[in-house]
Amino acid sequence: MTTTEPRATWGGVLLALLALTRLAAAQPLASDGEVVAALRAHAIPVVQAAADYDPLLASIGDAQVVMLGEATHGSAEFYDERARLTQRLITEKGFRALILEAGWASATRLDDFVQGKLGDLPPAEAFSRMQSFPRWVWRNREFAAFLARLKAINDAAPAGEPRVSIHGMDLYGVPEAVAEVVHHLQRRDPAEARRARRDYRCFAPYSRAQLDPQLYGRDLARAAIPSCARQVERRRAAMERRAEGDPAAFSAMMSARSLVAAEAYYRLLYSEGALVSWNSRERFLAETLRRLRERHGKVVVWAHNTHQGDARASAQAGVGELSLGQLMREEYGEGAYLVGLTTYRGSVRAATGWATPDRRRKLRPAVAGSWSHLLQQTGMANFLLIFRQNEELIDQLDVRRLDRAVGVSYLPEAEIENHYSLSLPARRFDALIHLGVTQAVTPLP
Repeated sequence: MTTTEPRATWGGVLLALLALTRLAAAQPLASDGEVVAALRAHAIPVVQAAADYDPLLASIGDAQVVMLGEATHGSAEFYDERARLTQRLITEKGFRALILEAGWASATRLDDFVQGKLGDLPPAEAFSRMQSFPRWVWRNREFAAFLARLKAINDAAPAGEPRVSIHGMDLYGVPEAVAEVVHHLQRRDPAEARRARRDYRCFAPYSRAQLDPQLYGRDLARAAIPSCARQVERRRAAMERRAEGDPAAFSAMMSARSLVAAEAYYRLLYSEGALVSWNSRERFLAETLRRLRERHGKVVVWAHNTHQGDARASAQAGVGELSLGQLMREEYGEGAYLVGLTTYRGSVRAATGWATPDRRRKLRPAVAGSWSHLLQQTGMANFLLIFRQNEELIDQLDVRRLDRAVGVSYLPEAEIENHYSLSLPARRFDALIHLGVTQAVTPLP
C-alpha cells in the first residue's frame, strides 16, 4: 500500500518551494490561466454515459497492460470509474485478468469468488482473508459490487472460454502467504509441510494481529533475531520446482515468491533505508506482472498513482525512486498504458498513521496552483484528458507543479509536507481522469 510515512519522494515545504524556484529560473512558467485554457480545450466530459470512455479505449488500442491509478486509497469514485473502464476492457478488448495492489495470498479468495468456487455466498464473503490494516482499501462496498459484476461475466461466459481472474501482486500479507504454502504442502507432502514451517519460523512472532511483519526488519537490525533470507529463498526455489510439474502448485509458489520479497523489503527498510526497500518492492511488482502476463495475456492493474505513473516524470526520479509504471514502459513500450485518476475535494477514508484506526475524513480542496486545483478550474465536474500522441497538450503542460497523493494515511494539518510532490502528469501518464468531488469508500464490516 502507499503510505504517507516520510519517504524520499515527499519532500517538505521548503524542498518543494526550492524546486519550484529553480524551475522558474530555468524555464518560463505558463500562467495558471494558460494552463487552465489548455486543459479545457482538450478535456473530454465524463457524464456517466455509455460512450464516456470511447476515446480512451481507442487510444489504448492494442496495449497489453493497462494501469489504472488513484490519487487516494479511499475514494469511492476511483473504484467506480476504474470498474466501468475495466469492464469495457474485458468485454470489448479481451482482457482476462485484474491485478490489484494487494497481497497474493490475501486476494486468492477474491478469485475463488469470481470463478464461482464459493457458490452463492455474497461478495462480502470473498474478503475473509483481508483482515489486516488497511482493510478498507479492498474490503469496501464499491469494490464488492464490482466483484459481483465480474462473477456475472464469468457465469455467462460460454463453456471453454477463458474466465476473468483476480490476483494480488504485492508482498504484503505474510501470515496469509505462509498459511497458503503450508496448506498446499500439507495436502500433498506432509513431511515437506513440516520443513516449510521451519523455514518460515522466523515470521511466526509477527503472525499475530498486533505485530506488523515489518517489525521483523526492526528486530533483525537490532540483532534480536536471526535472518531467514536463506530459508525463504530455499523454500521459493523448492516451490518453483513443484509448480513446473504441478499446475495446482502455482498459487502456493506465488505466495512463496512474495515471502522472499517481503523478507527482503522489511530487512532493507531498516538496513538500507526507505529508498532501497521501495525500489525492491517495485521490481517485485513488475516481475509479478510479467508472470501474470505470461499466464493471462492482457492484464488490467489497479494501484495508487505513485506506482502507476512513470517516476521519471515526478519528484521520485530526483531521489532515485523507481515506479511500476516506469518499469512497464521500459519493458513494453506503448504496450503499457498508464492512466492516472485525480480529485479536488470531498471526503476520503484514511488513517492517521500505519495501523491506526481509519475513519471518514474531509478531503481539503487541493492547494492553489497544484494540478488538481488547475484541473478543477476548468469548470467541468468530471473529465478525461488523453496525452498519448497529443504533443501539443504535453508541451502546454510541460511544467512541474505540485500534485497530491493520499495513501492509507491522511494528515490534512500538514498536507504539503506529507501529500504533495512535483509532477508532470502529461508525461507521467498516457491519460488522466479527473473527478472533481469524491466521497469516501464505505467499508464492509
